[in-house]
Amino acid sequence: MSRLNQIQNKIHYQSSAGYKKPEGKKVVFTNGCFDILHKGHVEYLAQAADLGDYLVVGINSDASVQEQGKGEDRPVNKIQARATLLAALGFVDAVIEFDSQTPLSLIENVLPDVLVKGADYNPSETDVNAKGYIVGREAVLENGGEVKVIDLVAGYSTTNIINKLKK
Repeated sequence: MSRLNQIQNKIHYQSSAGYKKPEGKKVVFTNGCFDILHKGHVEYLAQAADLGDYLVVGINSDASVQEQGKGEDRPVNKIQARATLLAALGFVDAVIEFDSQTPLSLIENVLPDVLVKGADYNPSETDVNAKGYIVGREAVLENGGEVKVIDLVAGYSTTNIINKLKK
């Protein structure tokens, strides 16, 4: 199988139907837009991958990125480009697109052993309306999993990159 096919086989668009939870592996799940892949994303994802044996990345569809109010020009890169870049990372095992505001149904389907978000979230927050609440935490905890946060890399964000390019 070609390397490009290996990358493409990691990607599941609009459905987790092709995803099969690997047996005997500690599955880690995180999600995001990953609009312009940068050092902060790579370090965050590498650290997430270190928390288990198999990293699943939920990626917002183009429509769900726009619904988040990140700006009329977002996403800069369409879903196929964003998913391909993520899948090309050796430590990413699966990339699954989701089209809703949150990845809750995807998390409930994947049922990871570890749910990971950036440290701007709070793994102890139980108020679903709080800014730091981690969607899917209850499903993961009820299934015997854990919820963790990873420090973000200071100075790296897609918004900062876009603002710098506009200057």
